[in-house]
Amino acid sequence: MAQNSTDGFKAVILAGGSGERFWPLSTPERPKQFLKVFGGESLIRQAVSRLDGLVAPENVFVVTSRTLVAATKRELPEIPQGNIVGEPMRRDTGAAIALSAGLCADGVMGVFSSDQLVGDVKAFQKVVKKAVAIARKEAKIVTLGIRPSCPSTAFGYVNPENGQFVEKPDLAKAKSYLKKGFLWNAGMFIGRVETFRKAFAAYAPDLMPLCGGVRRTCQLRRIYEPLPRISFDFAVMEALSRNGGVGVVPGDFGWDDVGGYGAFDRYYPHDADGNIVDGDCALVESSRSLCISKGPKIRVLGIDNLVVVATRDAVLVVPKSRVGELKKIKP
Repeated sequence: MAQNSTDGFKAVILAGGSGERFWPLSTPERPKQFLKVFGGESLIRQAVSRLDGLVAPENVFVVTSRTLVAATKRELPEIPQGNIVGEPMRRDTGAAIALSAGLCADGVMGVFSSDQLVGDVKAFQKVVKKAVAIARKEAKIVTLGIRPSCPSTAFGYVNPENGQFVEKPDLAKAKSYLKKGFLWNAGMFIGRVETFRKAFAAYAPDLMPLCGGVRRTCQLRRIYEPLPRISFDFAVMEALSRNGGVGVVPGDFGWDDVGGYGAFDRYYPHDADGNIVDGDCALVESSRSLCISKGPKIRVLGIDNLVVVATRDAVLVVPKSRVGELKKIKP
């Protein structure tokens, strides 16, 4: 019998976010990936569900924060509990993906985010299968590049011709990247576990101890404490791309990073004045605003282009133009 393109494929979901960009809807105790505001299911549930048919539940792993392990197990009961591993402290995606290589042990693994949306699951799976097939044949880490819909300055880019990674640009550079055919870097990576390990050994040897399959909290803490806080793109992919070790598969499957409150404009209906309302809210003589209540009544008069969010514990009021600065707020 011919081998299915994803037989034995293993998937890792990175789920260690702190929830800052959707505060106060999300909090460090219940961050963005647990929100059920886009599509009726939590973002982490959607991330796992879209892998149905590609990966068996026993081959799905989740790397999250130590404090979120219990909540993640409740959200994803079909995944073996031992496959949900908590990092003792945040060290960015470099450490998380090194740990992932240790958890998967062998074969081909894919790294995916827990807090993104995919509009066309069939198209997504088709692209993943293509990337897995390339990873089986070639000693490359394959990234899924998203066809840009605009010259965004919010994402890094990747050149599909040579795998070159470039960081988040200013608007002028973003426009030039689109003209050159560059794609958005969605932070999804597929390759043989052996290929990941060799890349860490060559470009980020400090992270290599995590590639050994360590899971116990006490051992992880000892390894994590001296590690640098560095992204996988910086630690590995930029250098790997300069040496021909990166493959790129373009994708057009309705990908969205849903990076903050601006995403509501793309997924929620607007009233005649351009407002979005969710919960017990009333906007009078107001326009282009987002108003969300998770309990208290919200009544506003004469506002324009604001985000107003109220939960049982906190209230947020911020101009839409500054929602990207929520990390300045100390909850």
